[in-house]
Amino acid sequence: MGAVTDSEAPARPSGSGSPADMTPPPASSAAEIGDPGPVGGLWRGAGVFLALVVAAGLVAAVVGTAVTEPPDVPGFTPSPVVRFGIPAVRLLLDFGAAAAVGLALAAKLLGFDQPERTEPVLAPSRRWAVWASAVWVAAALISVVLLTAELAPGQWVTPAAVWRYVTSIAAGKGLLLSAACGALSWWLWRLSLRHGEKVPAELRAGVALFGLLPLPLTGHASNWYYHDLSMVSMELHVTASSAWAGGLAALVVLLARHRDLLAIALPRFSKLATWCVFVVGVSGIANGLLELYLSPITALPSSLWETRYGVLLLAKAACLATVAVIAIHVRRRVLPAVAEGRRTAFAAWCGWEVTVLAVAFAVAVVLTRAEVVAF
Repeated sequence: MGAVTDSEAPARPSGSGSPADMTPPPASSAAEIGDPGPVGGLWRGAGVFLALVVAAGLVAAVVGTAVTEPPDVPGFTPSPVVRFGIPAVRLLLDFGAAAAVGLALAAKLLGFDQPERTEPVLAPSRRWAVWASAVWVAAALISVVLLTAELAPGQWVTPAAVWRYVTSIAAGKGLLLSAACGALSWWLWRLSLRHGEKVPAELRAGVALFGLLPLPLTGHASNWYYHDLSMVSMELHVTASSAWAGGLAALVVLLARHRDLLAIALPRFSKLATWCVFVVGVSGIANGLLELYLSPITALPSSLWETRYGVLLLAKAACLATVAVIAIHVRRRVLPAVAEGRRTAFAAWCGWEVTVLAVAFAVAVVLTRAEVVAF
């Protein structure tokens, strides 16, 4: 991931930089953060690592769909391409949007008062974000086509059928709005390739986060008894999880070899991640238990292990618990070492955290399509 020159990506003017108490240790621009450990040792570049993370999520989505979907009904069962394509493509949508959010946050976390140090890192991140936004848009549009095909198994998907789906189903409208936000994100990131941080990171992050808000409409997790409360909670859940996972992935990909910049960004991200973990945990538990509680055919607590929805909820909770344990270790052991400029296994610990979060995203996608019915 090469850098561009200052003339290609002008830096944001100074005046919005890091506080005095966040002064970094002496620079070591090319220094690695110690032994990257078992996860970091699997890649020689960011692309390979990201491919492994995406593959882990896709495998989890396919396996989760195969295990928890109800038995086939002759004449009403979509093809395997549609059946497994819907969660897989939706997961790619989530990954693309989260990456756009995280890469914008990375610029904000680093600050803008030392462009000679941050530009070599931020310049390639803008190219990554352009591709992430493109994946987001493509996945949203493909999702609309696959969801249209799901309603008419065995029939060709025509433009008229897609239009009827978009105009009559909330999920279609939500995906179309998300695709529009993804296109705006792509344009802003393309603009930043030429103008650098003169295109505000806050604007790029805001557009990406806004594009996540319609996504709860694409699942069934919005019981009409508490529709408004459920939708607000789901939107908080989606935006917080995307900021958490996207921001962490951006730090791993961009800063694992830059000890001085990591010492600036990681403490700031740790504060943000703490709030994200709290919001994700509370909103996830509330939404999941509410869905099970309001089911007319099952009862808590047995529905947690006797229904497809309940088992997926437990799987997601297990992923988040694992991530929380890793996050606590990073905050207590890795973060102080990074702040002091010492060698750490940051890439290994946070690489595993990103991978488990990818699996949690996959389980969440399958969860939005699961019914509260017994096995």
